[in-house]
Amino acid sequence: MLGTQDKILELRAKTEKVLQGGGPKAIEKQHAAGKKTARERIDLLMDPGTFQELDRFVSHRCNNFGMAGREIPADGVVCGYGKVNGRLVYVYAQDFTAQGGSLGEMHAAKICKVMDMAAKSGAPIIGLNDSGGARIQEAVDALSGYGQIFFRNSRYSGVVPQISVIMGPCAGGAVYSPALTDFIFMVERESQMFITGPQVIEAITGEEVSAEELGGAYTHNTVSGVAHFRCETEEDCMAQVRALLGYLPSNAEEKPPVQPYESEADELRPALNEIIPDNPDMPYDMKDVIAELVDNGIFFEVQPEYADNIITCFARVGGRSVGIIANQPYSMGGCLDVNCSDKSARFIRFCDAFNIPLLNLVDVPGFLPGTDQEYAGIIRHGAKMLYAYSTADVPKITVVLRKAYGGAYLAMCSKDLGADQVFAWPTAQIAVMGAEGAANIVFRKEISEAPDPAAARAEKIEEYRERFANPYVAAERGFVDMVIEPSETRTRVINALEILENKKKRVGRHGNMPL
Repeated sequence: MLGTQDKILELRAKTEKVLQGGGPKAIEKQHAAGKKTARERIDLLMDPGTFQELDRFVSHRCNNFGMAGREIPADGVVCGYGKVNGRLVYVYAQDFTAQGGSLGEMHAAKICKVMDMAAKSGAPIIGLNDSGGARIQEAVDALSGYGQIFFRNSRYSGVVPQISVIMGPCAGGAVYSPALTDFIFMVERESQMFITGPQVIEAITGEEVSAEELGGAYTHNTVSGVAHFRCETEEDCMAQVRALLGYLPSNAEEKPPVQPYESEADELRPALNEIIPDNPDMPYDMKDVIAELVDNGIFFEVQPEYADNIITCFARVGGRSVGIIANQPYSMGGCLDVNCSDKSARFIRFCDAFNIPLLNLVDVPGFLPGTDQEYAGIIRHGAKMLYAYSTADVPKITVVLRKAYGGAYLAMCSKDLGADQVFAWPTAQIAVMGAEGAANIVFRKEISEAPDPAAARAEKIEEYRERFANPYVAAERGFVDMVIEPSETRTRVINALEILENKKKRVGRHGNMPL
């Protein structure tokens, strides 16, 4: 019979064996591929010394296909909780060195347990995905495990922030858990996501494609829009995850953390008075505007490489977290299209679910015209923005910088869609359409009957521009609360955030459904 000290030694031996994952050779192979182990990744993510592991000794109970008696340390996934920047988070990290990180019944049960604990504790859940997929030997038990994870991803959407980090292969049904979470990070040349792999595609369609081209970080950040962030290294990735968490509340019942901020004696930003070109058709970089408005010029962009005609980002203004949605004149003139509608609508829904105020910077000439857009369902996709803004209860502050035409003006959170405060710069042009198009319609008869139609058209364009392509008609109707100098914008936004601090929300919550 073992004594107490012998039992302690036995525990230490078992612990050391589990901590070795798939063993030295498997770890060496992981490192040779330029990848870290599950436990090394957790150490990168968490504040030093704060991680507490759960279910370290869980093991599978499969007896099929030679699995009886086979040991898989921690059943291929490390789970637990710790702190990031001093705040509680839950985490699971699939261990590719242990049976390829394959997901079986107990592997899934461990993940579900930390998801349940995160929801009960009101803390974010972060999944570090590096897996060969379902454990085939466990058949339907493995499929059930995926289903239980998907169920929790969906049920806890809008309850606690959910973040997925792809750090290896993620294929087949496994991709749907990340797709149901709020944000997906991918690592360059290391991460791949796809439903069907290159070999299956070639066998069925004859199309040849590499795994990286099909589902790598570049593809999903620039073409498909599946992912939100593309990182060069695992260290960079974990640093970005930590930065993102700094803007978010721990759960839907809390407000975002407020950073200490000492008000400057002069919050004016004179550079904004010079930023809009005199020629209304000339572009400028909306990121320069954002940098002037936010604290220390720092903002954290979401999906920077996808649908870049609209900018979505987190930032702080006067110490408070905000979500910014801004048209980008440098890309497609800032027009709204199918992809940017989806991108912004989901970002709006996330911010509303987690009590993050919305700051909308408007310079939009309209929805992108063309058969491609109409056939792709721009009506349906554009409606998502209208719905997201209309149902959002968080503080909504809108600033019209230049163009704000037609339905796109409404879709960028006009007063009619519930904006709490709307400011306009003197350069704002709030109208049904641009002066050129409007003059052709309104003054069609006068232009056609004039001795010199070209001169008459130019005259009527200027007449329409002076009468309607300005912020004052909208201000007269109360659709704009105040026409302000651009340099005043930061001061106005800080003040608006202060007075809207305790804006009441409707009873109930909503999730962040993939759009």
